[in-house]
Amino acid sequence: MFFIRQLIKNGLGQIALIDVGSPIHGVGYIFVMLNAIIRRFSLNSFSGMTTEHSLFPVQMIVNWHSPDTYILPNRLRDWLLDPSSLTARLKYHCREFRVEVLGQKIIACDACEANEDIIVGEQVLVREVLLYCDDMPQVFARSLLPLSSLTGAQQQLAHLGTQSLGQVLFNHPDLIRKKIEVAAFDEASSVAKLANELSREKIQQPLWGRRSVFVLDAKPLMVAEVFLPGAVAYQK
Repeated sequence: MFFIRQLIKNGLGQIALIDVGSPIHGVGYIFVMLNAIIRRFSLNSFSGMTTEHSLFPVQMIVNWHSPDTYILPNRLRDWLLDPSSLTARLKYHCREFRVEVLGQKIIACDACEANEDIIVGEQVLVREVLLYCDDMPQVFARSLLPLSSLTGAQQQLAHLGTQSLGQVLFNHPDLIRKKIEVAAFDEASSVAKLANELSREKIQQPLWGRRSVFVLDAKPLMVAEVFLPGAVAYQK
């Protein structure tokens, strides 16, 4: 019994007194507690990065709107509203594509990012990355993956490393993408601060981004992407 008690103390931060002979706290209870321990260890590994960018989490504190709210250049609008894989489209425009992970950790969903699928306070794994084309940062992306969605086959989404989330998602034919919302990030935004650090110069124009909820096997997750200065999306 000491072994089981020690496991529960290490995994859940408390000691559960288990009486195998008790009708209430029997073998079934032990299995429940051990499953909780395994899940806690697994959740801890979701955010097990050894290094994080100094600005992580960058966040995206902004008001998102319907695309019809804005008058946008046709090329930029085409990139923002493209329902297909952004990773695949970026790869088409460069020789070398890569992902840099800025950081990932478990947080409570904030009101500014909550929606009908991911509620305020829900525990989510936030992941922030940069997408590079030929060593030029093109996109800053922030993903919210509810822990309730990271079960079964979808648990792999918590362990992508430098693999693109979009590349994995769009390999599933039953993937559902909900409406796309867009937003502009001004020079005072945290995204602009990241862009300034990457380019070593102050941005001269708003940065445009989009977000949408994806549903895979009835499990929602949200992805937001912002095109950085010099991105192919801005080129005429």
